[in-house]
Amino acid sequence: MTKQPIRFRTFPGLMAPVITMIAMIAIMTISTTRHTAANEAPQNKTTHIVALGDSLTAGYMLPPGAGFPEQLTKALVAKGYSVKITNAGVSGDTSSGGLARLDWAMSPETDLLILELGSNDALRGIDPAVTRSNLGEIITRAKAQGVHVLIAGMLAPPNMGEDYAADFNPIFEDLAREHKTALYPFFLDGVAANPDLNLADGMHPTEEGVAIIVERILPTVETLINETQTASQGSPAIN
Repeated sequence: MTKQPIRFRTFPGLMAPVITMIAMIAIMTISTTRHTAANEAPQNKTTHIVALGDSLTAGYMLPPGAGFPEQLTKALVAKGYSVKITNAGVSGDTSSGGLARLDWAMSPETDLLILELGSNDALRGIDPAVTRSNLGEIITRAKAQGVHVLIAGMLAPPNMGEDYAADFNPIFEDLAREHKTALYPFFLDGVAANPDLNLADGMHPTEEGVAIIVERILPTVETLINETQTASQGSPAIN
């Protein structure tokens, strides 16, 4: 008895849709993988961050390791990021002082600048136009060096009056929009005016207060770190 060869029936009308579906699934899988790697997963490259600010950044009256840059470093490392944050905070500094020391505060390795200045300008009643100009120049110089910028906004103290606040408070959002930079609207969000989270002076956060600042600003910083990593790999990113 002669064996008959096994023949497989094909359905020409069905093969094209099946092949198309398989190709689409493959493309979607590759796209999703790339998105996850670029925007969610911590990268191996060390991100160099400079926190340029005043006493709120410097860690006024706090024990070693309790300031904003130090606590932010710990929070990022705990999430798998490799970061080096330079504490460029100077107590009592204004936007003019920050601009004057910008060039030596940053290094060629700097990837991200966290700009936390302006509170002392408001406390001293400095013309908001001067503050706006100084901060704008800091942002311009940083971006010219390829550095991403995160603006940490401030609010004028109530005792400065409504007219002063109307000129001062919009500065940070306006600059973020003008320079297309990231904005954290109010650095002391969740901490300001809370006596349990501030020192006796009512102005500077305690170690616990700083922890809340870090917790709230952390997602924004993570996003920017991932953007710097993407940019360093040759992909376009907004800074």
